[in-house]
Amino acid sequence: MEKGDKNTYLLGSSSMVNDISSEMITPLLPFLIASFGGTGLAIGLISGLREGLASLIKLIGGWLSDITGRRRRFIFLGYITSIIFRIALIFATTATQIISFVSLERFGKIRDAPRDAILIDASKTKGRNFSIHQAMDTSGAIIGSLLVILLFWKLNFSFQKIIAIAAAISIFSLFPLFFVDKTSRKKQNISLFHSTDYLSPHLKYIILTLSVFTLANFGLHLFILVIAKNLTNSIIIPLLLFLLFNVISASLIIPFGKLSDKIGRKPVLMTGFILFLILSIAFIFNGESIYAITILSALYGVVNALTLSNQKALISDHAGKAKGTAMGLYYFATGLVSIVAGLFAGILWDISPETMFTYITIITTIAIILLAFIQEKN
Repeated sequence: MEKGDKNTYLLGSSSMVNDISSEMITPLLPFLIASFGGTGLAIGLISGLREGLASLIKLIGGWLSDITGRRRRFIFLGYITSIIFRIALIFATTATQIISFVSLERFGKIRDAPRDAILIDASKTKGRNFSIHQAMDTSGAIIGSLLVILLFWKLNFSFQKIIAIAAAISIFSLFPLFFVDKTSRKKQNISLFHSTDYLSPHLKYIILTLSVFTLANFGLHLFILVIAKNLTNSIIIPLLLFLLFNVISASLIIPFGKLSDKIGRKPVLMTGFILFLILSIAFIFNGESIYAITILSALYGVVNALTLSNQKALISDHAGKAKGTAMGLYYFATGLVSIVAGLFAGILWDISPETMFTYITIITTIAIILLAFIQEKN
């Protein structure tokens, strides 16, 4: 076990338990919204708002962790916030309430930037640390997916009962945090309103590039679930596809993280961007075959493994001393973009799924061009 692995695995354990809870709820959201009369616009809105409304609090969380030299307290606060609004979701009776509670639950993401700063401090192998953490997080998603299938398919539990069980499970995400090293970091004298002054122009360009990619890759799996539901008239098939997505992502994310440590972040990310472009084109012409959707769902898991943790590792490579602020700004920018992307995609979806995927294809092409000009840090 390498130096710093203790914190990596403890934080990963909290994320894993939290994601068991989260991913029991996530695949039910489009169907829960539809049961209250929600349209594609509502699904797109919730896809964007889940990350978008949390964006500002992520930036503040990263900034506060830098200026106070404390990380753990903000991680605790984030998990507690998520628990509270998952409990509130049990009592939702309209699509508007679902969107509101799910969005407010994401304010618990104040934990992300301080947590990532601890992962950066853990050792020099940042890609490995992020991929280990992400793999544990995604493993929780696999367990959550299996549980929701069991509860819905075999035990015939209602959506509300499943959400209640998920909320109870999320409480256990707090326990590993008590054992995370409570060491203080050197305080950084950083102004929140001038935080970008401490970041290099190239890092800002990297964040811009990743934000453009987020305009296309904004939470596509919710729409894939709807496509599968429409093709099969079954909720179980979409849940199984969501499980497939998570299994593939979890199994590949550590190897791709280690690969980025060896050959650089850019080649790995470029592979993910190009594969996502291929997927978006394929969805335009193969949206009416459940067999094609199954293959594309599996490949989307590969895209997730290639891009998710390695985007954060790329940011950390160029973060300098303001690690929490850099991660917070990354989350802030991509989060705000997610709101616009989800809203716009939902509007295009209501026109036709092909229209939405054409838009995704165009934006992904732009992101690939921008990524080509990024220079790796030696």
